[in-house]
Amino acid sequence: MISPNDLNLSSSYHHLGLVYNDLGQYSKALSYYEKAHKIMQKTLAPHHRHLAGSYNSIGSIYVNLSEYSKALSYYEKAHENMQKFLPPNHPDFLQSYINIGMVYNKMGQDSKALVYFKNVYEICQKNDSSNSS
Repeated sequence: MISPNDLNLSSSYHHLGLVYNDLGQYSKALSYYEKAHKIMQKTLAPHHRHLAGSYNSIGSIYVNLSEYSKALSYYEKAHENMQKFLPPNHPDFLQSYINIGMVYNKMGQDSKALVYFKNVYEICQKNDSSNSS
């Protein structure tokens, strides 16, 4: 029998959220992403890497719903979570900075967006120079 806290159930909820997102049914997608996230919060360590992905999924729905302040909040939670387990110039931060920058851009806060997009550029430059050494 599947426990309500089973990570397999969480994964199923997440995948249902993906499908509803693709269908443009954002409220349903959000509901499934939130169910998946609650299970992860109960089951995983507080700063587990899968929580960052869950925060990003929820944030993406809020972008689709044009609820940018909520999207920003979830994207920032994902970023904070990633800071607990990744070095500062890790390539996984690229998407985090892009997500946050994109939301600031949609909110008309271009100077804030620029800061995040510059972070993307800097990480790319640092990773490119360390790979060519």
